[in-house]
Amino acid sequence: MFKLVAAVFLFAAAQAVEFEIRNNEGGAVWIGIQGNDGRSPLEGGGFVLEAGASRSVQAPEDWAGRFWGRTWCDSNSNHCDTGDCGNRLECGGNGGAPPASLAEITLKGWGGIDYYDISLVDGFNLPVAFEPVNGEGDGSQYSCARATCNHHFLDDCPNELRLNTDHGTVGCMSACLAFNTDEYCCRGAHGTPDTCKSSDWPVDYPSIFKSACPDAYSYAYDDHKSTFTCKAEKYIVTFGG
Repeated sequence: MFKLVAAVFLFAAAQAVEFEIRNNEGGAVWIGIQGNDGRSPLEGGGFVLEAGASRSVQAPEDWAGRFWGRTWCDSNSNHCDTGDCGNRLECGGNGGAPPASLAEITLKGWGGIDYYDISLVDGFNLPVAFEPVNGEGDGSQYSCARATCNHHFLDDCPNELRLNTDHGTVGCMSACLAFNTDEYCCRGAHGTPDTCKSSDWPVDYPSIFKSACPDAYSYAYDDHKSTFTCKAEKYIVTFGG
């Protein structure tokens, strides 16, 4: 029986994928984690990562979900000014309130390949990078490469998109969040790639994000060039520049 249990444990361990999450910010970042399609929120969905610290979490080989950083968090109320998930330390399946920079991944997707990306569709609050370790790819530009958005949009965010609090500008909102129109939110009559092109908007806000962070998705119908692929047993997610 012991050998059987040990064999099962070793098999399960071999099937796991490691995510090492790093905080390069000057202060603490509360990490948020949400699984897709009924998949579990790793580590209960969140934890505190002090400045300069890192923490590794294990995921099933077919996990899919997102990671984000929560900033300006109050340990008494558990509320965060950005990325808040319902005044909770462990998000428990809840998503993060925008604006929040997202690191997204689907393990063993179509063709058994991992698909990962950086998304600013929900706005920006922290620089973020997603990087496979010793991955197996095809050598192309978007294969097993480091996806990153290292630009500090809080410094040059358009005034109308700024999320301001007593701490100053803490986030740069998407046009959808700021204005809530069908055109900016790609809904209603603008709900298809053909009818929702940011180049046709009154102001092409996604181009501001895309020009500074070409690796990242900038709005709902951004092109597919921001999707990276790989096969790896470890990924590094870094918050902060």
